[in-house]
Formats: sequence, structure tokens, C-alpha cells
Amino acid sequence: MTVPAHQPLFAFAGHRLLARGKAAEVVAAVKAATDGGETVLAFDAADGRVVDLDLRGDLAAVLARLTPASGPEKRGPGRPKLGVTAREVTLLPRHWDWLAGQPGGASVALRKLVEGALREAERPDRARQAKEATYRFMTAIAGDLPGYEAATRMLFAGDGAGFAAAVEGWPEGVRETAREMAAGAWGEGERVSGAFSCDQPVTG
Repeated sequence: MTVPAHQPLFAFAGHRLLARGKAAEVVAAVKAATDGGETVLAFDAADGRVVDLDLRGDLAAVLARLTPASGPEKRGPGRPKLGVTAREVTLLPRHWDWLAGQPGGASVALRKLVEGALREAERPDRARQAKEATYRFMTAIAGDLPGYEAATRMLFAGDGAGFAAAVEGWPEGVRETAREMAAGAWGEGERVSGAFSCDQPVTG
């Protein structure tokens, strides 16, 4: 699996939080722990999936296999600052008539409608993504911990208080990571990708 060097990850040795931050910072701790005989799981901080790191060779070789950050996106001709793309839209005559009467014309009206729909869908989408990411993480690392089933029920029920109570007895690293990841499920915080700051890597 190709992993971007800037991708936020967090890693656990058993139930102990080993490191979190950018992949380029986390792999050093993962490599050292693995070479020392520990079993380590690395997770994508954005979606909770287990990341398969290629740890063959020395640390320099491992780091060299990470994908460097991509450069600025190149845009074609047109309105490069806005990134406007022209595509065909099929509507009924009454739809075109209504759009033509809107301030700014059809393009402006359509953009406003799409932006409004995006804002309306953002919150439930964020909650769903947080639930799915947290569930993946918990299933991989906490499936044998007491309260796992209750935590899962509370997560998908959207019960933040119940979830926090269910994971209270878990090892600190697992508990706090699960709570941070699930925060977006009930609108109490950012998605997981923002919960783990790449500017403040943590190693344990």
C-alpha cells in the first residue's frame, strides 16, 4: 500500500498509543517498535482503516517508499482561479425558464442551489463518516475490551454521553482516540482528520 508522507496516522502497540502525526513522523516509531518485537497496528486518522506499512530495510528505505506530497494542482484554460468547469446539464423547459429569471442567470442560480445542498448534506455526511471510521478503529483494536458492544450501540445511536461512558474503562490511548474519532458523530468536534494534529506528533 502506498502511503503519502503527509497522511495523518496513529499507531498502537497492543492497546498503547505509540505515535500519531504525519506518516513520515509515525513510521520511525512503528519501525523501532516492530524491530523490537512488538506487534503494531497503524491506522489512517481520516477513516480508521488499518494501514499496511512496508517496513522492509532500514528507516531510510522505509521513508523513501512513502509518497511525497503532491504539488499545486494545475488547471486548464478558462477561469483558473475559480476552477470553473463547463459540462452539459439536462433540464426541462420550465426549469430553464425559472433559471433564466434568477439574478445572475442560470449558472449563478445552479451554483447557489448546489452550494445549499452541499451545506445541508454536510452535517449528516460528517456524522456518518465519523461513525464508520470510529467503528473500524474499535473493531480492529477494542473488540475484546469490556463495553465494546455497548460502545458500538451508542455510537450508531448517536448517543455521545452513552458512548463516553461505555469506553470509560478502556486503556487511555484507546479510550481517548475513540472519543476523538467519534466526536463528529454528535457534532461536538471536528472529524478525525482534524482531531490528530500533524503539527504536534505524539510518540509513546
